[in-house]
Amino acid sequence: MSTPSDSGGWFNEAFQAAPLMAILRGMGTERSLELARTAWDLGIDMVEVPIQGPADEEALAAVVEAGRERGKAVGAGTVVDTETVQASARAGAAFTVSPGLDLDVVRASEAAGMPSLPGVATASEVQIAQKSGLTWLKAFPASVLGAEWFTAMRGPFPRVRFVATGGMHARNAPDMLAAGARVVAVGSALADADELPRLARIIEN
Repeated sequence: MSTPSDSGGWFNEAFQAAPLMAILRGMGTERSLELARTAWDLGIDMVEVPIQGPADEEALAAVVEAGRERGKAVGAGTVVDTETVQASARAGAAFTVSPGLDLDVVRASEAAGMPSLPGVATASEVQIAQKSGLTWLKAFPASVLGAEWFTAMRGPFPRVRFVATGGMHARNAPDMLAAGARVVAVGSALADADELPRLARIIEN
């Protein structure tokens, strides 16, 4: 993949396989490993493990190791400060994801060799992020922002690529993608047998 200094190119390549990302929040090590493998088997290459405590860090490290064996990039989520950046690096994360836009966190992550995917919810935040050289952003909370938000942002920010995150599942993902989101991040849907065929169809399309 591209070097972390070219984070836009890195994410372009990372999301080539599927317009979906898996988020494994607070599931513990064994369940995180199980659902990470479910995601990879389904064709979802990108997996994020949010870290908000020691148990999450252990889960992240375990999923990172499992991903390494399969050639998959695993990222750390809910990275809100430089301390969490450091914890992400210790666990071996390939990238970081944040709920909001904090350029200090972005730069610390990049300096540690991890491309950063910060969260935005307003045009002002998107504009600041773009001015800072970021082309991939997390739209959060996407279910609250709604599909029309992505359509509206395409006009002034045609080069920005959004990952729709927050309240996403196989039933609303197609609407977000049709409206302009490039990727949708799903979590609990991976644990729902009824959702898996729908997720597979999104990947196939």
